[in-house]
Amino acid sequence: MNNAIPTNIIRFVVLYLIQILIFKQVTFSLGGLAYIHFIIYPMAIILMPIKTPKAVLLLSAFVMGLALDMSYDSVGIHAAALVFTAYIRNIVIAFLEPFDGYSVTDVPSIKNFGFAWFVSYVSIVLLLHIFTYFSVEAFSFVYIFEIFLNTIFSFIFSFFVIMVSQFIIRTKY
Repeated sequence: MNNAIPTNIIRFVVLYLIQILIFKQVTFSLGGLAYIHFIIYPMAIILMPIKTPKAVLLLSAFVMGLALDMSYDSVGIHAAALVFTAYIRNIVIAFLEPFDGYSVTDVPSIKNFGFAWFVSYVSIVLLLHIFTYFSVEAFSFVYIFEIFLNTIFSFIFSFFVIMVSQFIIRTKY
C-alpha cells in the first residue's frame, strides 16, 4: 500500500500529460461535427485502490479536473464530470462486488478481478463520465442527439484506447 501513493501521483501526471499533449489534439469529425474525442484521464480515478477514502477521491478528481479545465480553457466541465465520476465510482464498485468481497489492498485491474469484471467496471464508469461531460458541456437537453452521438462515439474509441493500454502497461498498483 505504501507504493500506491507515489504510483497514483505518477499515474495522474502521466494521464494528464497524455490527455493534454496527445489526445487534446486528436478530434475526428463527421460532416462538420466533431463526435469522436479521446477521453482517457478518468483512468486516474478508476484505477485508484478500492478502499481509497471518498474525500481523497473527490479532492483528487477536483484538482485534476481543474488542471484539465485550465489546459482546455473550459469552465469547470472536466472538474464537474471527474468529481461525478469519483462520486459514482464507489457505487459501481459496490454494485459489482464479488461474492468474497474486496480486500483493503485491492486495486481495480484485470489481474485482480478478471477480464469480465474489469470491462464491466470500466465501461460503466467511463460511460457515465463521458455522458456527464457532454451533458455539462451542452448544458441543455435540447442537444440530446448530439450528446448521445458524442457519448457513444467517444466512449467506443476511449474504451478501446484504455483497454489496449491496460494490456500494454500492467502495474501492481
